[in-house]
Amino acid sequence: MKGTVLITGASRGIGRACALAFGKAGWCVAANYHTNKEAAHSLLCELKDLHVSAGIFQADVSDAVQVARMYGEVRERFGNVTVLVNNAGAAQQKLFTDITEADWQRIFDINVKGMFLCTRAVFPDMISRKQGCVINLSSIWGIAGASCEVHYSAAKAAVIGFTKALAKEAGPSGIRVNCIAPGVVETDMLAGIDEAARQELAEETPLGCLGTPDDIAQAAVFLAGEGGRFITGQILSPNGGLVI
Repeated sequence: MKGTVLITGASRGIGRACALAFGKAGWCVAANYHTNKEAAHSLLCELKDLHVSAGIFQADVSDAVQVARMYGEVRERFGNVTVLVNNAGAAQQKLFTDITEADWQRIFDINVKGMFLCTRAVFPDMISRKQGCVINLSSIWGIAGASCEVHYSAAKAAVIGFTKALAKEAGPSGIRVNCIAPGVVETDMLAGIDEAARQELAEETPLGCLGTPDDIAQAAVFLAGEGGRFITGQILSPNGGLVI
């Protein structure tokens, strides 16, 4: 076993793909979920079928008390967390003038505060061991910005800034901090986009297709493994060439 990876928002989409990819690569998987217990149990069954040591852990990542409880449960069951994948996120499409304060707060709570709280939870143990890896999920819109997604773009840009600053601070402690900024990926977040719009997005992408959750998961496994040993503070953006 290579170590334990804690993945937030693992019940679906990119998080689920990460859980399966890390499991197949020989990692012990601690999969966080918020409300979708059925999907989390389905993931756990799939991991068990692959003979992966795994568990599911409920918590709202934007709640400090719940995050502390979750991390305690993970440590009690699996020991130290070697890799943290801050995947839990939320998106929303709205004109800037229609974004409410509650909208803004929700997007930042999940995408930014959740990342902060989970990283803060695992960091003392990583520092004491002088070893660890944090992988934060941003978005190409955190790099390029997206019309009608100002709050989401701003939150994902904050993820990038957090990654770079923490990588500088944590490097001397042997901790690597990197970020993945996916392009357009076939997940639930695309559920409201019709087929014509999907086709248009694919045509705008130089590789001529949309990404899959597994494309992003494989990038995470790479960054966590030996191939990423000398990589920190970097933004890896699997996006098919949509943003270069």
